[in-house]
Amino acid sequence: MESQKRAAKKYEIDMCNGPILSKLVIFAFPLMLSGILQLLFNAADIIVVGRFAGSESLAAVGSTSSLINLLTNVFIGLSVGANVMVARFYGSQNRRDLEETVHTSMLVAVIGGVILIAVGLSLAAPLLELMGTPEDVLPLSVLYIKIFFVGMPATLLYNFGSAVLRAVGDTRRPLYFLLAAGVINVILNLIFVIGFSLGVAGVALATVASQCISAFLVVRCLTKSEADYRLCIRKLRLVPDKIRYIVRIGLPAGLQGAIFSISNVLIQSSVNSFGSVAMAGNTAAANIEGFVYTGMNAVYQTALSFGSQNFGAKNYKRMAKIQLYCLGLVTVIGLVMGNGAVFFGRQLLGIYSSDQTVIQYGLNRLLIISTPYWICGVMDVMVGGLRGMGCSVLPMIVSLTGACALRVVWIYTIFAMHRTLQVLYISYPVSWAVTFLAHVVTYMVVRKKMGYR
Repeated sequence: MESQKRAAKKYEIDMCNGPILSKLVIFAFPLMLSGILQLLFNAADIIVVGRFAGSESLAAVGSTSSLINLLTNVFIGLSVGANVMVARFYGSQNRRDLEETVHTSMLVAVIGGVILIAVGLSLAAPLLELMGTPEDVLPLSVLYIKIFFVGMPATLLYNFGSAVLRAVGDTRRPLYFLLAAGVINVILNLIFVIGFSLGVAGVALATVASQCISAFLVVRCLTKSEADYRLCIRKLRLVPDKIRYIVRIGLPAGLQGAIFSISNVLIQSSVNSFGSVAMAGNTAAANIEGFVYTGMNAVYQTALSFGSQNFGAKNYKRMAKIQLYCLGLVTVIGLVMGNGAVFFGRQLLGIYSSDQTVIQYGLNRLLIISTPYWICGVMDVMVGGLRGMGCSVLPMIVSLTGACALRVVWIYTIFAMHRTLQVLYISYPVSWAVTFLAHVVTYMVVRKKMGYR
């Protein structure tokens, strides 16, 4: 047992003591690799289907991402609440509350996954029709979403289980689990799409299979652990006060993501009006941008976990230093990766499609969105700092007002008067800048009200 405890400890990071920058990098780097690997495997889906099933299938898979995010973000947001509470109880060394939070979180994941199966199967077709998905793409998009949502319990189990591990400083084992599942995903893609000519259905089936594998590995890790966050299947239950904690932090994060997705659905609907070729270019560029966002999102999750643990340990001065380091780190990552995506844009887009028109549409999007993407990164890190202090409703309101509402207004005013994709894409950097400034003011006000500056 002692050897198992030591084995678990070697994956953890002491967030409350010692040097800050080096520990932030050690924590964030596996997270970044995990996100990039996940996107590489998702990109493999899109590349395989684009190369071997045609541009309609490519557009079908790509056009579903904003709707999938809309339907899943509430529950993914709850995993943020689980991360914050596990980190807080771990930092304060409150063993009982830590154990109850872990078991409540994993049961919420199972229940949420079952709910999402029903939601995905029943709402896929009507919502895609509302988005104005072209008739040549609609049947394939519906098929993809219905198969994809069958794997939702596994997806949520992996997300919540990884949130528990991240909360104690372990970002390496989720990376290993994701790598194993992703390799199988790519292999199954090739078998289903090329070997059996299943097209969109093959990509979806491969994704579900890989999600099941990653979920199994993270659950096995937690059940085999001898640490205080060990998962015991017979102890799974919904503890009312832990649900309240998780919902108080996670629901605003989830609602923010869901409502953000509404604005993205509106943007996707606007892109759809330009036809399937524009949709394909938009899909490829958005996939490339996803790599940049994932790199920056690793720093957001770092700010969240480090902030939560130090909040639990009452290390308030250390929290302020962590926030500044994270802002600097995410700016560097955003500038390097964002501009790198633009510089190598033509070559990267050429991986997704050989159609020069599709590539040009993708380049137009990359230039406008990827270059200033670092602004989105600093905006998210400010949100991570606020949620780490237990403040989740206020950043949600600021984000929804500054980013989501502004984009909707943009679509119905400026874009309505100048219907070009360039004008549509400009709404992104404008909304990021406005929201970041609002979050800076919010952060300063919250710290002052809590009595630590």
